[in-house]
Amino acid sequence: MNDNQNRFLRQLDIVPPEKLGFPITVIGAGAIGSAAVIALAKMGCSDITVWDADTLEEVNIPNQLCLVSMIGVSKVEALAKLVYELTEVQIKWIRQRYIGQRLEGVVIVTADNMACRQNVWKRARLNQKIPLVIDARMGAEFARIYAIHPTNVEEADFYGQNLYSNIEAEHLPCSARSIIYCPMVVAGFISLLVKKYAVNQPLPKEILIDLPNLLLQTERR
Repeated sequence: MNDNQNRFLRQLDIVPPEKLGFPITVIGAGAIGSAAVIALAKMGCSDITVWDADTLEEVNIPNQLCLVSMIGVSKVEALAKLVYELTEVQIKWIRQRYIGQRLEGVVIVTADNMACRQNVWKRARLNQKIPLVIDARMGAEFARIYAIHPTNVEEADFYGQNLYSNIEAEHLPCSARSIIYCPMVVAGFISLLVKKYAVNQPLPKEILIDLPNLLLQTERR
């Protein structure tokens, strides 16, 4: 058994790491993004690129995966260092805001604004080089996750109906936006969706998570 099989021995019958070699792009290195990237790297994903233009601030420390000593460092650079320390995976990082640049592979959107999602969708819709878009949205203790095949017209239409402007998005008070267990739960579901894609299992096109009431609802294809 090689070193890779030794490391991932306890998950080989769930998803072997050789099935996770496809490119993954994560847009956003904040609360959900940082947790998702670490979970994906821990699971065996090794070709990960992360976009984010922001810098770590003190208010970010409680709700995203980072070190206190990294305050003042760009989110993507801090995340890259942490991922390597935890997994020895070297992620690629781009310290820029995503505004419509070329994408390929599985795309995961965890940004905190709808304009970014619209820019991703303009690039992804009906794009043969993007087999799956995962869009994770969170507000306080509630989350909504989409898993959309962009070349599937029915799914593309469904997702398009759920894209709206920043003005229409719910605005929560600064002190009620996030708490650490929410992005960690969402990151777990993102990793599950990536695993399902990797082993060719059916994906729900929408997941609704209500943490205060411990409710989960899925929209099947």
